[in-house]
Amino acid sequence: MADRGRPQPHQVQVHPNVQQHRHEVGGGVKSLLPQKGPSTGQVLAVVTLLPVTGTLLGLAALALVGSFIGLAVAAPLFVIFSPVLVPAAILVAGAVTAFLTSGAFGLTGLSSLTWVLNSFRQATGQEPLEYAKQRVQEGTVYVGEKTKQVGETIKSTAQEGVTTTTGRTAA
Repeated sequence: MADRGRPQPHQVQVHPNVQQHRHEVGGGVKSLLPQKGPSTGQVLAVVTLLPVTGTLLGLAALALVGSFIGLAVAAPLFVIFSPVLVPAAILVAGAVTAFLTSGAFGLTGLSSLTWVLNSFRQATGQEPLEYAKQRVQEGTVYVGEKTKQVGETIKSTAQEGVTTTTGRTAA
């Protein structure tokens, strides 16, 4: 408990590569600047990127000026043709909305079908087609048995009818 106040040896950190920066009084701006200049790679990157950046900024400015000129030319045409353009724009917007809605409903339907098939596989442990084949076979067997039972019932009823009819005529 008495060692708590003293620094432990494993807490001492030594950084031999770190230089101590001393700001001398009167050192001025030179003491704030880094001691070495930019590397050759940094200079080449700046020299290479300056023309590319300038060209791209120039193209962006040309596109902006061109869009302003196009707007200035087209604005009177929009005002003149607005009785035609507004309904046409509404029609186009409606068609685009209907197309996007149709696609969204189609994707929703497909994803729902996929979900149902996957949940069916998890519930039954079989593929839907195999399950359907099995159910059809079971149904066929059931219908065959029922048909046989109904045939036997009809046959026994017919035999009873024949015996009762012959019994009445004989009496």
